[in-house]
Amino acid sequence: MDPAAGRREPTMRDVAALAKVSTKTVSRVINGLPGAGAEVTDRVRAAARTLGYRPDLTASSLRRSDRRSATIGVLFEDLSNPFDAALLRAVEDHARRHGVLVLAGSTEDDHTLQRELLFSLSARRVDALVVMAAGGHQDALQHERERGTPMVLVDRPPTFGGTDCVTTTNRDSARDAVLSLIALGHRDIAFLGDRRTLWTSQERYTGYVEGLARAGVALRTELVHTDLHGADLAETATAALLRLDRPPTALFTAQNLVTVGALRVLRARDLHRRVAVIGFDDFPLADLLDPAITVVRQDVPGIGRKAAELVLARVDGDTSPPVHAVVPAALIRRGSGEISPDRISPDR
Repeated sequence: MDPAAGRREPTMRDVAALAKVSTKTVSRVINGLPGAGAEVTDRVRAAARTLGYRPDLTASSLRRSDRRSATIGVLFEDLSNPFDAALLRAVEDHARRHGVLVLAGSTEDDHTLQRELLFSLSARRVDALVVMAAGGHQDALQHERERGTPMVLVDRPPTFGGTDCVTTTNRDSARDAVLSLIALGHRDIAFLGDRRTLWTSQERYTGYVEGLARAGVALRTELVHTDLHGADLAETATAALLRLDRPPTALFTAQNLVTVGALRVLRARDLHRRVAVIGFDDFPLADLLDPAITVVRQDVPGIGRKAAELVLARVDGDTSPPVHAVVPAALIRRGSGEISPDRISPDR
């Protein structure tokens, strides 16, 4: 027989009886509302723990005057990607400190899936959304925002008004990375980028072009490979670059999984100490490779924290004009980006 069968879940009335307070006082404490003193609050919480009381937040949100659920929805492209995972953790850490639960999902950069997840989160009455928009149009996001749901976009700005966003210095940092390679003497610098529909990819490519132009280095279109969604496509592109009559002496890889794919090819051909590499976005163990990988590292905790701050402020009633917060990235020199072109043998 199931030992839980017939067991009655403790109620708010039970908590009130044990704590020797009214059910109204218990409701105030459970929902984080003012009106109960510190001693009473501690007593109610202790009683709830003793009884194993679990509030029905979905039901209580329907009864509260502010109709809040104390949850926010987070939709990122791929939560298995180290960047997205770290960003989610930063949002979650800040939300938890404010008593807010995070419900998260991966959109796979697919508009249909993004729309389905938006509908699902809306049905669960989340108080707000933090979203990494799928590339291209943002119709579903705009519709949800127009329904009144507070929203902050991260990594990619909105194409519609009235919405906060948090990004990094994509263009400037990409330009500085390319200029650092040129300062070492590189002139044949390849660009390997993610999908062209993504704003981040466009910005990083623009920074690459600006870096070459600022130094008076001609752009070689055969050194540019885009739409590399994942490490496997990056491997194929890198192998093609190395087959050129005049192959690149340096690679600027504009996304972490693209960097991983490029490194696999260089290491397989024993070129990882002769071809310079600077990647955009850090990734696990990048500092433990030989040479360690020079990266443009985004302040992921800072981005996530800022996004959570903005969205929770909107939930609390902030009606100030929309904010586009830019959290600076930093060039982390570790060795792979400091390889000079004279390390490359003529017969490579």
